[in-house]
Amino acid sequence: MKTYFKRGVLLLAIGFVVLFCLRLGYGYLVPGDDSPSNTDSLSGNFGDFELVKKNYASEKLKFDRADSQPVSVDQKYEKIADLQSRTRAFEDDERKLRESIKSYNAQIQFEQNSGLPGGRRLNLAIGVQPAKFDQMVAAVKGIGSLSSIQINKTDKTNEYKDLNAKRVSMEKARDALVSLQSKGGKIDELINLDSKILELETDLQEAGVKLGEYDAENEFCTIKFVLKEETGGKVRVSFVYRVFVALQWTAKYYALLLVIVTAGLLATLLTILVLEKLKVLPGNARPS
Repeated sequence: MKTYFKRGVLLLAIGFVVLFCLRLGYGYLVPGDDSPSNTDSLSGNFGDFELVKKNYASEKLKFDRADSQPVSVDQKYEKIADLQSRTRAFEDDERKLRESIKSYNAQIQFEQNSGLPGGRRLNLAIGVQPAKFDQMVAAVKGIGSLSSIQINKTDKTNEYKDLNAKRVSMEKARDALVSLQSKGGKIDELINLDSKILELETDLQEAGVKLGEYDAENEFCTIKFVLKEETGGKVRVSFVYRVFVALQWTAKYYALLLVIVTAGLLATLLTILVLEKLKVLPGNARPS
């Protein structure tokens, strides 16, 4: 049993080493794939970034009903443009981006700078007035070399209505508790009422803050812009870095391969056991 176990471990180790050597060789044959700019996505350093601040806008929509009378609906929505660009003139393109923000009277709501010269990255979340959103998106698309763009518009009308209804309900509950409090009672009962009233007041304040984001004076659409610096010419990649990338890749896909093979073997074994149970296999047939 120990011999079989040792052989199994040895075969797994050999398979891992062979796959690692193949991936390391591939890195030298296609050197661009192992450059830091192309392995950022593997480590999660290049891509979207989260924004706590939520921007909402309003739009008047008109519909014709069956009785031919037009109906006006006040729609609340969230609109986000997600753009990513690469540049070899990082400082110049950053200056163009900030000038564009000023020219459209937009607001920088989130800013993050990272990296050293040759591999810098700038994350900006920009709040822009809905009427200027499309124009500004068109302007910033020309900054750097655009690598990806995605624009999403999400209806928030129902959420706004639910939040308003929830606030009204909490106000009624609070007023009812305050009226009970004025009637007096036992000390422990009054303490419980105070606690519930305080809890409702806290919830009402949170609801008020969220509803404030929907106010007309706070209406913005969001532009999330990522500017990533890349160096010109060939990038020299060290052997240690290539080994790190190859190990990371091999560990990920070798584990996936083992899971697939194990699942296939288990499925085959289960099928054989079921067939034997049903006496379908020729070797299990009884003589007549």
